[in-house]
Amino acid sequence: MHLGAVTLAFLAAIASIHAAKNEVEIQIDHAVECERRSQKGDKVYVHYRGSLKDGGKEFDNSYDRGKPLDFVVGEGHVIQGWDQNLLGMCIGDKRTLTIPPEFGYGDAKIGPIPASSTLVFTTELVGIQGVEAPEAKVSSSTSKIVDKVVESVRAAATEAKKIAETILADAVDGDQEHMEL
Repeated sequence: MHLGAVTLAFLAAIASIHAAKNEVEIQIDHAVECERRSQKGDKVYVHYRGSLKDGGKEFDNSYDRGKPLDFVVGEGHVIQGWDQNLLGMCIGDKRTLTIPPEFGYGDAKIGPIPASSTLVFTTELVGIQGVEAPEAKVSSSTSKIVDKVVESVRAAATEAKKIAETILADAVDGDQEHMEL
């Protein structure tokens, strides 16, 4: 019974580490303080540049058109990588989203975008319908904070792996008691 629980916990830890590799990466390039952030159901206005991670070739941008893209966020009008990761933004926030295929266009070739492409979008929330832009407040680049969080998660995953290895060693070497934990 104990070995089954340990094995299940170990497999769950490995699965969560693997799943994290296939998530959208968010880099906060410019953060703005505000009282009202974007939320599901908001009509938002977003300027963006889209490029391929492989080679960096730009395939689209709203700046050339002189008009931001507008859509209702959280309702499936745009790729999943945008719908889920443009929530919680203040007007004026800038994010770079690195979107794996499963949150972009998947196995489909769309115009100049090859099938199974990882996409990189630099985005700027320029408006939310019915919401006034915040007054100029202290803004900051938070990529250093994000880097620290990523490093903390890596350290925790490494520690979890060590613990799981110790537990597995205990399970295999059942007659010897380990008190490392």
